[in-house]
Amino acid sequence: MHRLHAAWLCLALAAGAHADPVGEVSTAFILIGANHKVVVDAYDDPKVKGVTCYVSRAKTGGVMGAIGLAEDKSEASIACRQVGPIAFSDAKLPTQEEMFNERISVVFKKLRVVRMLDRKRNVLVYLTYSDRLIDGSPQNSVTAVPLGNVPLPPG
Repeated sequence: MHRLHAAWLCLALAAGAHADPVGEVSTAFILIGANHKVVVDAYDDPKVKGVTCYVSRAKTGGVMGAIGLAEDKSEASIACRQVGPIAFSDAKLPTQEEMFNERISVVFKKLRVVRMLDRKRNVLVYLTYSDRLIDGSPQNSVTAVPLGNVPLPPG
């Protein structure tokens, strides 16, 4: 069991996801295996220093969830905030870019966060959604971080 969790952790890190767990709450008691939960993780934007995104999502419990084989639901919510001085780590910031992704099923489903740059309003927009190999979900959540007087890098 520990090898399976380690393998999935390596895959998540290789995909660019680096989550810092913030907390969790149980939503349903499961007699055998882990409870169903809502988890909250923090993701620092790798290209925009000073911005952290908090993503909450369902995590399936039971025996299959405990061994990492359950498929989590597509619902997720996101809130990104300025947590320090904003600085851009790259000289160029794309208009739209996937910030990170994380597997929410063994093979077929991923939770994704995309950063979009609204140059006209000087705002960073973050969108979270899940996709599936064959049929994705239209459920999504969006948040924005105003940049105020921070000058944007060239695009």
